[in-house]
Amino acid sequence: MLTRLAAGWAALALLLAGTPQPSVLAKPPGLPIDPKVKYQESPSQHEIHSEPINNNHPLYCWGLRFEGKDDHGKLWPVRGLARRQAMARRSPQGMDVATVVLEPVDPLCGECRRQMHVRSHRRRRIYSLAGPLLLDCKLMHCPHAACPNHRGTFSPEQELTLAMPRWLIGWDVFCWLGHRRFARHWSVPQLRAELWDSYAIELSEDALEDYLQRYQCMLAARQQNFALLKEAYATTRQVVLSIDGLQPEKGHETLYVVRELGRQRVWFAKPLLSSATNEIRPLIVQAKEWAERLGCRIRLWMSDKQDAFVTAIASVCPDTPHRYCGNHFLRDLAKPVLELDSHAKVQMRSKIRGLRAIEREVLQERAAAQPVPDGRPKRSATTAVPAANGMDVVLDYCAAVRGIINDSQGGPLRPPGLRMSEALGEVRRSLGRNLRLKKGDTRKRC
Repeated sequence: MLTRLAAGWAALALLLAGTPQPSVLAKPPGLPIDPKVKYQESPSQHEIHSEPINNNHPLYCWGLRFEGKDDHGKLWPVRGLARRQAMARRSPQGMDVATVVLEPVDPLCGECRRQMHVRSHRRRRIYSLAGPLLLDCKLMHCPHAACPNHRGTFSPEQELTLAMPRWLIGWDVFCWLGHRRFARHWSVPQLRAELWDSYAIELSEDALEDYLQRYQCMLAARQQNFALLKEAYATTRQVVLSIDGLQPEKGHETLYVVRELGRQRVWFAKPLLSSATNEIRPLIVQAKEWAERLGCRIRLWMSDKQDAFVTAIASVCPDTPHRYCGNHFLRDLAKPVLELDSHAKVQMRSKIRGLRAIEREVLQERAAAQPVPDGRPKRSATTAVPAANGMDVVLDYCAAVRGIINDSQGGPLRPPGLRMSEALGEVRRSLGRNLRLKKGDTRKRC
């Protein structure tokens, strides 16, 4: 492997460094000609591809593409990688594609106001929720040489209403992805499977993550647009602001978020390395400036009463009340209760053992109930079906109990240990009802 690699690089160095420089230069297309330089005409496409290319060349294994030979018999410098390697994503192929012809709205030149002509066509394929589309965009240009728009081309305005440049999906798919990801909290594999099952759109996970990142950037830019923010608070005279820090892991930056509670809107957020007063104060100042520009009065500040928050808010907004967050207040007040609740959870988990052993035994019995080779007695279908259903019920109970003991959600008003005790009690009562039905108990329930 290393020998082949060294041989390839050596051949490339000899090819590029050992080629003598030609005495004439190729004529640059579209650029002014220097009268002191002697040019030669560029070879035509027929001349370029007339020489057969040797596939056994040392550089052919690198996926490089040769265009022909120069005047000295050497291969021309490589333009780039082969097309199949340079293509990152493929357009939809092998399905019915609807063609959409797009033309500029104004066919007149913006400079000379003369009729523009179609210079070329740009065709691209995109995915939409209604099916794949082939966009045939007519590129216009001014035919008059004296016009400044003569050398440029103009794309149809309607193209941007269907998809952004170099995108493989339309705006409808883009909005569908953003809504499912951030409003319904779907995962990327779930998004990919749903696109393929419902709309026959095949995208890689990397492409989906790229589009979701762009969606986040656009959403953040819209939230930071002060004109839209002012329009949203046109009828608001006073605001209630809150500030809180979100730290994903210890040692990482803490993201401090300023929210307006009346409209339930995030104003801005900034990551900080520390929670010192000097770093928190610019956030309070910025929030006050935004409120003044919106023409609103800050009625109340709300936080978890950290020392930095108390000091910064008192210095920037001395006449504004500062209230303790109700959730943080209950959490701090319930710390002794939550400690006892955590101890109770540990004791309940210690009593529930052997789930995996039960599941393993059920799976072994299910494997034994599978059809056996010819020559052995097979179980009847009437007895196999109820047994299989009973095994599924046991596995469902095991999964439910495992989910209950691993659940750690719940605030100070509903501690997780109390929720675990209630859920385990429901499972116990359900098992009791099943056992009574199996024994033939026909007592009426109250």
